[in-house]
Amino acid sequence: METTLIVTEKPDAALHVAEALSESGLPKRVVVQDVPFYEVYDKGRRILVCSALGHLYAVAAKGTRRQSEYPVWEFTWKPKHLVERGQERQKKWIHAISKVSEQADRFIDACDFDLEGSLIGYMVLKYACHGADKTAQRMKFSTLTEAELRSAYANALPNLNFPLVFAGMCRHEVDWLFGINLSRALTQSAMKVGGRYATLSTGRVQGPTLRFLVERQREIETFVPTPYWIVRVRLNVDGRIVAADYEHERLERREDAQEVVRTCAKKSGLIERLDSANSYLAPPTPFDLPTLQSEAFRHFGLSPRISLAIAERLYLDQLISYPRTSSQKLPPSIGYERIVRSLGKLDPYKAAIADLLALKRLVPNEGNRDDPAHPAVYPTGTLPKRQLPKPEQGLFDLVVRRFLSSFARTAVKRNERATIKVADHRFLLRGSRLIEKGWITIYTPYARFEDVLLPTLRVGQQVLVHEIRSEQKFIQPPPYYNPSSLLRKMEDSAIGTKATRAEIIDTLYKRGYVTGQQIRSTPLGSRVIEILMSHCPRVVDVTFTRDLESKMEEIERGSETREHVVSRALDYLKPVVEALKVQEGEIGQELTATLSEMREKSTTLLTPCPQCGSRLKIAKNPRTRKRFIGCSGKWKNNCKYTLPLPQLGSLTLLEKLCPNCGFQLIQVKAGGRRTLTSCSRCYAESKSSQAGLTAVSKQMPS
Repeated sequence: METTLIVTEKPDAALHVAEALSESGLPKRVVVQDVPFYEVYDKGRRILVCSALGHLYAVAAKGTRRQSEYPVWEFTWKPKHLVERGQERQKKWIHAISKVSEQADRFIDACDFDLEGSLIGYMVLKYACHGADKTAQRMKFSTLTEAELRSAYANALPNLNFPLVFAGMCRHEVDWLFGINLSRALTQSAMKVGGRYATLSTGRVQGPTLRFLVERQREIETFVPTPYWIVRVRLNVDGRIVAADYEHERLERREDAQEVVRTCAKKSGLIERLDSANSYLAPPTPFDLPTLQSEAFRHFGLSPRISLAIAERLYLDQLISYPRTSSQKLPPSIGYERIVRSLGKLDPYKAAIADLLALKRLVPNEGNRDDPAHPAVYPTGTLPKRQLPKPEQGLFDLVVRRFLSSFARTAVKRNERATIKVADHRFLLRGSRLIEKGWITIYTPYARFEDVLLPTLRVGQQVLVHEIRSEQKFIQPPPYYNPSSLLRKMEDSAIGTKATRAEIIDTLYKRGYVTGQQIRSTPLGSRVIEILMSHCPRVVDVTFTRDLESKMEEIERGSETREHVVSRALDYLKPVVEALKVQEGEIGQELTATLSEMREKSTTLLTPCPQCGSRLKIAKNPRTRKRFIGCSGKWKNNCKYTLPLPQLGSLTLLEKLCPNCGFQLIQVKAGGRRTLTSCSRCYAESKSSQAGLTAVSKQMPS
């Protein structure tokens, strides 16, 4: 009997594929070396479905080398468990797939149909399945619904998309060459001078991204505010007090603003002109991934990485389409009316869907962006089979309302303006109101519009200046980036991919290069950029990175070769890394000074010892290795003041003080638990330590 082996990217996807293709109920679960496979039969043919665990293979240095050694120019692809520690599960997976593949006569790649998914499937088929990549077919789908999976299987493409595979390989290889060499150059320079290990990294995309943040911070810190003046006025219109705007938004001189106030104070004026016009607000376009991440941050405060993880969970639950897409288009083939009618079974959307179905036909307002692999993000019409956790429910609701609103009517806003002359000056009274809510009704609460209603007005009507004053303002610097605006900056600059940008931002936080939701670079992040700008400015140049990105896109189109792009990257990188190695001492001195300063700041409290006034520091007991707060005046003043600290999780000294005792607060992050903000002094002075910590944490939630 012919046996087909289907390879998916994730275990949940494997189960959905098996369920969709089974002709007789639930698939049979077969365990091989602790790895689950699913066995089903379709028209008498045996099908085995397995999954990878994401990437099972990774780029690595050829031969055996010390992990600290660089430069490294020769590389190969190896099983991930031979490259990274803690990958024993991946080792089992490869061995099990390899064993089962011997039973197969036909192979199908059913990994996600994008660059990363294509690479994952190719590697499994080539290495674990003994060269099956040459004959394997390709399933293409954007949802895990039964109908689409059965269609993708029945219409499997005859070959893998090799240009997409080679583009993925090239990206990993070039990023590995940049990351391994530049990161080891920084790490080893600091290690050799300071004698202490610190994980330092940079890369082809990470470097330019950090540069965006550092340069924005410098721009803000060196910004010289320029003063200007505005005139605020309140008018009495038939007994109703309303705010109006002076005809000039800004005045450069104080004297001019004061003259307006002096001339118009307590004077009457006439309505000189009334204007009104409609403006039309088109429905929003369907979600691509960056826009979804931006909206999730704006409404829920979710970081790009977290919102992507939640979206992937919804995809694996068959609730939404594949989220890693650049498209803002919805093809008719997805079945607009079927999806809309299915969502109409959910109470929150019934009224909106009844209005949509009353339209003659459903036509989405599409954006310009397209993606050959996947359409825009949309709900599949499958209804949740469980109570979704709050973050998943929020993101699901956002996707559903965005999808529905893209089909809705245009909203119409009526804009009204009265021009009022007082002495020789003119003031503008503005109002607006929605006369047709259209799509805004559906997209609420994610789109809100408040009417600003004007009193009844007529030309020639007299009004009185109730209050007028001038106010000094200052031109403000640009805002700090947040995770959402930084993601958009990376996208606009064409660096990174929709699959990697969120991870790069997350890495900047993990390395201690940046901090805060309004992202500020730390001294270490700024120093790394200073070093790279001084010694190898081109590796943090967005133009260079963008050029490499365009070359990889050419590989996808088949107009460039992977080998040529990697060769070009090596030609540039080799002299850069060799120069960094020569200057290890100088670079190490700069990094060590900054690392020492940051370590000192991260372990020294702002509040002094309450007993002797000396500095308090976070320390470790050399015997028990338990951490605590101790007084640095122990030797000078024989002060033995100590305070306890939580022993699990990472500690951060906050710049906030306890509202109860004025002691510096500490933030604790431990695994997947919620962040805890606590006061060690209140903790120590409480009658019951655990009760005290709980009491303090309830008063000061993070």
